[in-house]
Amino acid sequence: MDTILKAVPLEHYRIDILTSSGVEGVFDVKPYLKGTAFKQLEEKSYFDLVRPAHHGIMWPNEQDFSSDTIIWDIQNTQQKHALDRE
Repeated sequence: MDTILKAVPLEHYRIDILTSSGVEGVFDVKPYLKGTAFKQLEEKSYFDLVRPAHHGIMWPNEQDFSSDTIIWDIQNTQQKHALDRE
């Protein structure tokens, strides 16, 4: 399983990601904010506390995403953008 090496918070609930296998891109957290477990992430100052942890990313109150979810989301988004350009 990939390890997240870089997790830099961006505007609009997005995170700049780099993984140990070289996957690089932007992970959009916004679609996940509908769940009650992630409600606290809507607060910008709290969202900015994201950090790499274990095999994913994590916030102080243990909200987390696995590297599998993050990589799938990044690759899916990149594929959609590539198709849109064709």
